Amino acid sequence: MSHQTLEFKTEVKELLHLMIHSLYSHKEIFLRELISNASDAIDKARYHSLTDNSILDGDGDWKIKLTVDKENHSITVSDNGIGMNEEEIIKALGTIAHSGTKDFIKTLTEKQLKDNPELIGQFGVGFYSSFMVAERVVVISRKAGDPKEKAIRWESKADGAFTVESFEKDSRGTDVILFLNEENREYLDEWQIRSIVTKYSDYIEHPICMDVTKDKKTEEEILNSRKAIWLKDKSEITKEEYTDFYKHVSHDFGDPARVIHFKAEGTSEFSALLFIPKKAPFDLFYKEFKIGPILFVKRVQIMDHCEELLPVYLRFVKGVVESSDLPLNVSREILQNNRQVDVIKKNITKKVLDALAEMKNSEPEAYVEFYREFSRPIKEGIYVDQQRKEQLKDLLLFESTKTEPGKHASLKEYAERMKADQECIYYMTGESREEMEKSPYLEAFKEKDLEVLFLTDEIDEFIAPDLEYANKKAKSVTRGDVDLDKKEDKKEAEKKYKKVIDLLKDELKDDIKDIRVSGRLKDSPCCLVADEGDMDPNMERIMKMMGQTAPVGKRILEINPAHPLIESLNAVFEKDKSNPVLKEHAHLLYEQALLLEGSKLKDPAGFTKRISSLMAEHLNKA
Repeated sequence: MSHQTLEFKTEVKELLHLMIHSLYSHKEIFLRELISNASDAIDKARYHSLTDNSILDGDGDWKIKLTVDKENHSITVSDNGIGMNEEEIIKALGTIAHSGTKDFIKTLTEKQLKDNPELIGQFGVGFYSSFMVAERVVVISRKAGDPKEKAIRWESKADGAFTVESFEKDSRGTDVILFLNEENREYLDEWQIRSIVTKYSDYIEHPICMDVTKDKKTEEEILNSRKAIWLKDKSEITKEEYTDFYKHVSHDFGDPARVIHFKAEGTSEFSALLFIPKKAPFDLFYKEFKIGPILFVKRVQIMDHCEELLPVYLRFVKGVVESSDLPLNVSREILQNNRQVDVIKKNITKKVLDALAEMKNSEPEAYVEFYREFSRPIKEGIYVDQQRKEQLKDLLLFESTKTEPGKHASLKEYAERMKADQECIYYMTGESREEMEKSPYLEAFKEKDLEVLFLTDEIDEFIAPDLEYANKKAKSVTRGDVDLDKKEDKKEAEKKYKKVIDLLKDELKDDIKDIRVSGRLKDSPCCLVADEGDMDPNMERIMKMMGQTAPVGKRILEINPAHPLIESLNAVFEKDKSNPVLKEHAHLLYEQALLLEGSKLKDPAGFTKRISSLMAEHLNKA
């Protein structure tokens, strides 16, 4: 054929600009893309050679060759794969030339879905990443089985046109020659090439070779290890090999807590090698923390962190996932929303949660160590993953009134210890176990030998309502009404103290929502509780820490009808309901309740005055 100059369509410059400047985060991936295309071309030739031996043309030694010409500032990626003829090279390298942006993406997507993205030998958008570093690109290709004079030469400067002409090539396959622009000639350096191949293409099945000079002699060296540990059988891999690979992908210095290695077969085929760390990275809760395993497609690294393959609450999991038929989008850096990805994510999530459950049951001490590091992300799952909420609940651990400090109980263990007539799972939230153990809110629960869970993480406030287990709902000991005694006794106490309660309500109407007889107090005279559905002090504290405005709500004052102070207050009222001492003691009662719940006094000076007066009166009687 004669030399032809073909014009790209009008929008090609815009498309190339998008390709070069918008779709790729690192220029170095141009080499990844070209090596990937070369590997695809070899795979296709190898497949066809199984039924057509003429494809081999006497050369079955599959290889990708990188050649550097520093004098001409060029780097060449060669393969002995399937190659392309004139029609194919115009179509393959002109894909974006005959479609608009949306049409092109649509065409690519449809092609992938139709052919189960085995676009072997298909140069696509990835090829155009070459223009991020090259001012001119030449492609010389000869279709397997065609004579050498039928080779084709393609050239473009990404300036709106490309040329195609006949050429001679002795061997089948494709050479892609990049003439690097001045600012990117660093990619001609041997160490740069080695680094890129190691980072992105180390596990390509075919050897990636380059001529290197050693002791003034030039010899061909294979740059990639070609060892995909995740594709090996588990029986072939030692513990040390797993550990070494974990350290490589996680940048951790320690050993993993768990290794999860499996291969899924059937409608969705993929391999996964995942690791559960022992220690949480310092930036686990930073916004910039990278989530997801490394994604490989046919041993080519596509993404450093594929966050679409793991739920956010499992962001601590490290590892590799490989799929040979996973649909990718135009840049290979952002996965399309598709069923295939959902299937892989579902499988991986199940495997991780199953591994944690097994660890909890078979290695409880190791699991406790893991839980101390990663309990918060697990609890996030309770809040966000309704589908797996029950499975995640089984992974939770809590200290309680029946565990020693530092020891834990699961919800299952709590349920097994529940009394036959117990209606709820009782819990309390606070900053520390030590603080909560001294709280008056636990008095009746301790007397009745009812176990109460201690929840000390900020996130516990958000997941606590979802702690229902074994058909028993979760109940806060600091919120709502608690009735642990006989209802008849409570009704009798309410009747006995009705008048003094009415007096207290009137005197404290600006501060409290209601006053009632308490079912949770045994030793303390009073306490403040949040109404069911309202925020308690701990939740208000957390909201303020998060920089959010916590709605100020009045609380309910509960009095202990068996406490001498309440009995004395009632006795004074019976003698003289107008006695000014009643009002003073009403405020002291409320202020005492504020201090017990850890809240600030509204009028410290008034409180000090009342206490001083009370002390002086007591000393005068002494």
